[in-house]
Amino acid sequence: MASFVIEGGHKLCGEITPQGAKNEALEVISAVLLTPEPVEMHNVPDILDVNNLIQLIAKMGVRVTQVGRRDWRFEAAELDMTFLQSDEFIQGCTTLRGSILLLGPMLGRFHQAYVAKPGGDQIGRRRLDTHFQGIRELGATFRHDAERDVYEVTAERLKGNYMLLDEASVTGTANIIMAAVLAEGTTTIYNAACEPYIQQLCRMLCNMGARIRGIGSNLLTIDGVEQLHGTEHTILPDMIEVGSFIGMAAMTGSALTIKQVSHENLGVIPTAFARMGIRIEQKGDDFFIPEQAHYEVDTYMDGGSITFADAPWPGLTPDLLSVLLVVATQAKGSVLIHQKMFESRLFFVDKLIDMGAQIILCDPHRAFVVGHDHQMKLRASRMSSPDIRAGIALLIAALSANGTSVISNIQQIDRGYENIEERLNALGAKITRIH
Repeated sequence: MASFVIEGGHKLCGEITPQGAKNEALEVISAVLLTPEPVEMHNVPDILDVNNLIQLIAKMGVRVTQVGRRDWRFEAAELDMTFLQSDEFIQGCTTLRGSILLLGPMLGRFHQAYVAKPGGDQIGRRRLDTHFQGIRELGATFRHDAERDVYEVTAERLKGNYMLLDEASVTGTANIIMAAVLAEGTTTIYNAACEPYIQQLCRMLCNMGARIRGIGSNLLTIDGVEQLHGTEHTILPDMIEVGSFIGMAAMTGSALTIKQVSHENLGVIPTAFARMGIRIEQKGDDFFIPEQAHYEVDTYMDGGSITFADAPWPGLTPDLLSVLLVVATQAKGSVLIHQKMFESRLFFVDKLIDMGAQIILCDPHRAFVVGHDHQMKLRASRMSSPDIRAGIALLIAALSANGTSVISNIQQIDRGYENIEERLNALGAKITRIH
C-alpha cells in the first residue's frame, strides 16, 4: 500500500491545468457500448477509476486503442456475453463503483446485463434503487442470484415510459438515459439530474443519433431510436479539481493560476469560495488566485455563521464539501458544513482535529468549524485517506501544516486525481510517494 510523505509549509507558485472530469468520463466511456461503431474520446483523465473501467470493458470485448496521452478510441462491435457471467467480471464490478453505469447501455443494446454490488468510497450507504426502479419502468426484469449476490437484468425490448425519480441521482439518471435512447417509444424523466456531466452525456448521445430534449433541465424527453452511430467527444475539465486547487492556494497562502477551467460549467463553485473570502480573478477561461495572508468568511445578514450545504445541481456539489471544510480551518470566522447526502463523509474531521483544527462534529452530517485566521498553523500528522475527496482535503491540510505528514491508503486519492504529487511538486510542493 502506497503513502504520501508531505513536507508542509511550502508556498506554491505557477500554473496548473485541471484533468478531464472523472464523473463525466465514467458515464461517456460506458456509453460506447451503445454502438458498434468507433467512438473517439479526448481529455480522458489518467486516474485509477477510469483506467479500471477501460480495462473492464476491454475484457468484455470492446476494442480499446490509446491514440494519445489522453485520447482513446473505443469500438464495441462485439461483446463476450459469457464474460459478463464470470467471477472475473463480478470481481471487477465490486471494486469499481462506476461499473453500475454499464447497466443501462448493456440492457439498451444487448437486452441483458449483470449487476454486482459496486465498490468505491467508504462514505456510507449509496443505494441503487433509483437505477433499478427507472430500468424496471422501461420494462426490464431483475432476477437476484443470492449465492453470488448478483442481479441478472433482462428485457426483450425496452419500452418508453413516464417516470418521476425519487431522487435526482446523477448516475441513476445517466443509466436510465442510456437505456432509454434505444427503447421503443418516448421516455420522460422528471426530477432528472442536470449536472454538466449529464448534459455532456446527452450531447454526446445526440451526436450519435439519439433524440433528447430538455438538456440542462430536470425534465428530459427521450424519443427512442433503432440504433446509434460513432462520434467524437471531448470531456470537460474536472470541476472538483478546480475547486481543490482554489482551496489549496488559499490554505498555503499561494498565488496560483488555474488554466482552462470551463467557467460556464462550474455553477456556484466560485461563489462558494468567494463567500469563504477567497479572491478569484477570472482571466478569459483561466482563474488567478492571488496570494492572501487572510481570508474572512462571509456571514448572513443577521450576523449568523454561514452554512455550506450540498444540493442537486445547480446547488453545491457534495464532492467539494470536504475541501471547503479544510479551507475553513484557516479562515477568519466560523462555518457550518452540512453534508446531507452521505452519513459517513465527515468522519475524517477527527484527523483534522488531531492536527489542531477547531471543529465540532455535531452529528454524522454537520460539522462546525472555527477558523484560525492563519494565526495558528495545523501541525503535521499521520493519517489515512478514507475516500477520494477526504483524501485531497487531508493532502491540502498537510501542505499547509508545520512539519512532515504521512497519508496512507492514497490509492483512494489516485482514484480521482491524476499524478497529483508530480503536478503539485512542479508548483513547489514537497510530496514523496513511498510504497
